[in-house]
Amino acid sequence: MNIQLKISLLILFAGIMMVSCHPPAGSSHEVLISTSCGDIRIKLYDKTPKHSDNFLKLVKEGYFDSTLFHRVIEHFMIQGGDPDSKGAIPGIMLGNGGPAYTIAAEIVPEYIHKRGVLAAARESDDVNPLKASSGSQFYIVQGKVFADNGLDAVEVKVEKRTRQYILGSILHQPANSQQLKDFERCTQQRDSVGLQKLITQFTPEIAATYAKMTPFKLTAEQRRVYKTIGGAPHLDGAYTVFGEVIEGMDVVDKIAAVKTDSNDRPVVNIPMKIKVIR
Repeated sequence: MNIQLKISLLILFAGIMMVSCHPPAGSSHEVLISTSCGDIRIKLYDKTPKHSDNFLKLVKEGYFDSTLFHRVIEHFMIQGGDPDSKGAIPGIMLGNGGPAYTIAAEIVPEYIHKRGVLAAARESDDVNPLKASSGSQFYIVQGKVFADNGLDAVEVKVEKRTRQYILGSILHQPANSQQLKDFERCTQQRDSVGLQKLITQFTPEIAATYAKMTPFKLTAEQRRVYKTIGGAPHLDGAYTVFGEVIEGMDVVDKIAAVKTDSNDRPVVNIPMKIKVIR
């Protein structure tokens, strides 16, 4: 799996990490993202100080200026922050760039993936089990409105993906090297019978590991938000949300609707410039 796919926004299981408040409540910073489609004003959250402080640092350095919104999926999100996107020629796949560091996850339960939130992209759990964030890449959720049956399906899908990642972790243990080779062979040959036999072999271990986790379950309030405001509930608990749009969601919608290529990159470049306004 290449880095672009790993840093994509995959559906992963929920993880909970409480963090302390810093700076003091009421001192939230705001930034303005200026684009060729208009301006987006964003408030950064206080309970995610590592992410908020890092974002402010990069903004003040001009790190994001002339970078692009390089990955856009309508009714889901718009993603940017890759320094390699500066001056990138049309058609080139982007999403691999960033500073030589990651940021420890600051997943706060109250910060869900409702429409308009700002969150950090990251590599997938197979190489990043602690959910550390990219040093610079971020996304803004456009999302969509869900009905209860859609939210039920999200819960089921997240549980299935969680079990798949547990299986992957088990197969990568040294003692299971032969089973990993068999799994890869069956996958390449589309041998569904062989795959099912391997999965069945590890089903008890998968179940035991899953039983120790907190199942992904949306609260009544979260369901209300996703049924009225909308968002991307399958990302909750898996990525750090560290801000939200307070003006300019119409601009987010405009960017999300542009024509894109097979890599979800806008056909016409959408550059940005970000400045601190408070």
